Amino acid sequence: MKRLCFVLLTFGLFWMSCVPAHGAEDPPPVVKSIEVEGNRKIDTNSIKARIDARPGTPLSMDTVRRDIRELFSIGYFDDVRVDIEPYEGGVRLLYVLAEKPSLAKVEFVGNKEISEETIRKDITLTAGSMADFRLINDNVEKLRLMYESEGFLNATVFPILRVISESAATLTFQVEEGEKVKVDEINFTGNTVFTDSEIKKVMQTKEASLFSFITGSGKYVRAQMKGDQERIRNLYQTRGYIQSQVSEPELQVSDDREELTVTLKIQEGLQFSLGKVSVTGVEKVPLEEVQKRVTLKSGEVFNRDTLRSNILAVSDYYADQGYSFADVVPDLDIHEEERLVDIEIDVAENQIVRVNRINIIGNTSTRDKVIRREVRLDEGDIFHPKKLKRSYSRINNLNYFDAVEVIPEPRPAEGTMDITVRVKERPTGSFSIGGGYSSLDGFIATGEITEGNLFGRGQTVKLKGELGGRRQEYYLRFTEPWLFDRPISFDATLYNQTVKYIDYSKEATGFSVTFGKWFTEYTGGSLGYSFERANIRDVAEDASELVKDQAGKKDTSKVMTSLKRDSVDNRLYPRDGSLNAIYADFAGLGGDNGFYSVTGDSGWHFPLFTESAFSVRGRVSFADGILGKELPLYERFYVGGINSVRGHEYGKAGPQDEFGEYIGGNKQLI
Repeated sequence: MKRLCFVLLTFGLFWMSCVPAHGAEDPPPVVKSIEVEGNRKIDTNSIKARIDARPGTPLSMDTVRRDIRELFSIGYFDDVRVDIEPYEGGVRLLYVLAEKPSLAKVEFVGNKEISEETIRKDITLTAGSMADFRLINDNVEKLRLMYESEGFLNATVFPILRVISESAATLTFQVEEGEKVKVDEINFTGNTVFTDSEIKKVMQTKEASLFSFITGSGKYVRAQMKGDQERIRNLYQTRGYIQSQVSEPELQVSDDREELTVTLKIQEGLQFSLGKVSVTGVEKVPLEEVQKRVTLKSGEVFNRDTLRSNILAVSDYYADQGYSFADVVPDLDIHEEERLVDIEIDVAENQIVRVNRINIIGNTSTRDKVIRREVRLDEGDIFHPKKLKRSYSRINNLNYFDAVEVIPEPRPAEGTMDITVRVKERPTGSFSIGGGYSSLDGFIATGEITEGNLFGRGQTVKLKGELGGRRQEYYLRFTEPWLFDRPISFDATLYNQTVKYIDYSKEATGFSVTFGKWFTEYTGGSLGYSFERANIRDVAEDASELVKDQAGKKDTSKVMTSLKRDSVDNRLYPRDGSLNAIYADFAGLGGDNGFYSVTGDSGWHFPLFTESAFSVRGRVSFADGILGKELPLYERFYVGGINSVRGHEYGKAGPQDEFGEYIGGNKQLI
């Protein structure tokens, strides 16, 4: 205020000197120049951008006062003064600033139970920050709440600021932790509808127990208790007690200041039932479709959760129709004498929302089009939340990114929605060598070079070699998910393998080419061709005649088809959706072998509590020879081992011949 009075006095004296003696009124002088001095760390242009005074405009004392308040509000200055001086037929405004010192050091004293490393993760003041008292006080409160969350209700934090030079200061947070207090008892008074244990179940604040060091129970956090009061009120409102009240907690600390008793007083009030239930404001969609989603019935006990779920269901329906800005508001009319509550669900439909812009952020190597083609919405489309969720799943399933965010940004004034896709790249190329042991293949050595996002185009190249006790395999594979920028996939593979079965070995060299296409969002199919030259050798002397008859080299020319529906939310960590597929192979157009093979595979995932899920999968297959030819040994089904039925060795859960040899089967059910 002293500075402001000084400015007013200066302006008054200057104004009097400019007024003619005869008292005639002249217009206020014009601001000719604006200058800033005293700032060392804050850029002059940044300061001028925050003030309203402009050269060429009449001098206004109201504007000067606003500028002073605005510059003080930034928090960077200890003092702001404005000098008004005659200048070239007008006046010059000189903003004289005194910057607050910077913090040369931020330290903590007295903290024993919480490490400095943990504290610094939450504290926003660091060396180099301005010594702004508002920020200092904010951080004092953050530190106090941190201690409170750990049970130190009596902890105090004192900030000590020491100015060591004109431009520098040190800040010390002096902590007095006090004794740790645990919630020993939670008591209630006035509750008759619900027992103490029923109320405690909905609360996040828990009493201390023998396992508190594991569960974290026994902590008292004010913010958490506020939420518990609301959760208790909601519990009552699910039973119709819409006027229930929960008092502020009464806290009683034990004499040794280690235990805390919390008491909550409850006023239950009267139980209300539903009277009239109506829907208003529906014009742009069928009224009966909205009413289907309102399950509240007259005569039922009022339930706040049911009302909330109905409002959400109506909002979701409108969003699916493109009205993402629709407002669904319940209006409750309480009749205390009849103990009834009428509910009118009023809908403000607003306009259909369309996608305005789709912004891709964070991709440093992946091309925009690789991400954009997975977004199930285009600019100009009607906005649908389900398509936005599906877009996230598809981008995440690319496995190119450590983090994926698909953020809708509403623009209600324009009736549009911007979509920002923010990604964090992960390395998609790898070179690996390794070894191990499995019950299926014995000792294994592997080497692999993979690039899962070649040149940022989304293409995959893989070169792999594997040496094991039962299998040796080398293959080169190339995959293009969008051939010629069309939604058609292309896959080509070259391979050489040797596999040891129970009574024989198979050596094979071949290639395959496959094209795939998605017909709908979740349904797709593929068509491919493969050629393989196989050699059955090392046939055991006691092998069956079936095995001996197929010894030697044979070619297989095969057409491969598939049809699948894939709605799995996340391929690496699935929690929802299913993958259902049918695979059919036909061999006989050229080559030595003739057969068919059909497999149906179905896997379902169901979300459970937290991040867990339940999954179930089944597989059924049939195969047989055609054109008068036998089904090749290596096309038969060998069940057993970690990939099919655990507890059996590879192939030993299937049929045997008359000599007890496992020969595989031409059908399987797993």
